[in-house]
Amino acid sequence: MIGVGKIKQYSNILDKPLGKGKQEVSFSAFAFLFSELVQYNQTQVDNISELERRLEDAGYAVGARVLELLCHRDKVADSLEKGTEHEDEYMISEKELLVNKFISIPKDMGTFNCGAFVAGIVRGVLDSAGFPAVVTAHFVPMEGQQRPRTTILIKFAEEVGTTLMLLHLIFSC
Repeated sequence: MIGVGKIKQYSNILDKPLGKGKQEVSFSAFAFLFSELVQYNQTQVDNISELERRLEDAGYAVGARVLELLCHRDKVADSLEKGTEHEDEYMISEKELLVNKFISIPKDMGTFNCGAFVAGIVRGVLDSAGFPAVVTAHFVPMEGQQRPRTTILIKFAEEVGTTLMLLHLIFSC
């Protein structure tokens, strides 16, 4: 018999079919891996803003490669809002962002936000789709809640404004 016992090898994870196999990752496995990423990068920097930038860069590398995979996800953010002060700004808000859920921030690290990793993923996805933007993560206090909400602020580059208006015109006709 030809082909019996052979397992197809994929050179790239994006080539692997989505419909087969387990579709979940253990939270504890993710938390451990992400914790190691944070700890490693923490030893490579001198300040918190540089640590957040390195996490954003790591997230960007992930986002640049997973645009297609994210299109198949069912999870939607708690809210997506258009900025009221600037036409080119959008905000994605999450009550409990996964990367902040299992992380304890030492007091000497102040306002360090692991959401910078997610901001990098969002920036990578947008940039790969042709929508360059500055994407940052911010803590927003919530009344009556011990932990703050995380808001991912997206500020599109000037050239994106024209592209978004054209897309709106094309798809609204």
